Amino acid sequence: MVAVSSGDGLSELFGQLGVQGVVTGGQTLNPSTAELLAAVEAVNAQQVVVLPNNKNIIPVAQQLDALTSKTVVVVPTRSMPEALAALVVYDPEADASANGEEMADAAESVATGEVTQAVRSTNTDVGPVQEGDWMGIVRGDGIVAVAPTLDGAVAALLEHLVGSSAEIVTVVEGADATPLSSAAIHSWLAEHRADVQVEVHRGGQPLYPYLFGVE
Repeated sequence: MVAVSSGDGLSELFGQLGVQGVVTGGQTLNPSTAELLAAVEAVNAQQVVVLPNNKNIIPVAQQLDALTSKTVVVVPTRSMPEALAALVVYDPEADASANGEEMADAAESVATGEVTQAVRSTNTDVGPVQEGDWMGIVRGDGIVAVAPTLDGAVAALLEHLVGSSAEIVTVVEGADATPLSSAAIHSWLAEHRADVQVEVHRGGQPLYPYLFGVE
């Protein structure tokens, strides 16, 4: 497996879950076709599963199969939490095609969200955003929360993202995560979604203090 990773912690975690080739990338740094191809060629396997982990990298990854003699299957993951869900169901005894289908289903079953800080003022469906505000973003829904503080945006995002039927919440802490904000996440979940199982990983990704996956 080859995966695009946006933080040292995520790269280490991917390695623990069976990824042999990691390419640096993420929301603001898209690796080139050449970089992905080099990673595919470097792994010791004739069948390679690729996790792009960003919607912008998916079409780049889909070019790889035609550029190598290896079989390349792309699992169209759009975020790091989707990748983690996909990796859990990876079967080293199965071929790339079978793994691709299972992993894509697992990734699709995860609702994902993230928080980041606005670099400019704009208008959104949930109201105006000022430069420096924090935004909660959900895959498929766009910006669902805006707040002047990180903790406020996280709480509003969790309210939107973690429904009453949720069983597992995965929290990926970024480079700018803080102990106080992480504690606030645990407190919110304990108060409002007491039945969920919480998994926390240190991802180290820039610009996004917290990524969330909900199953």
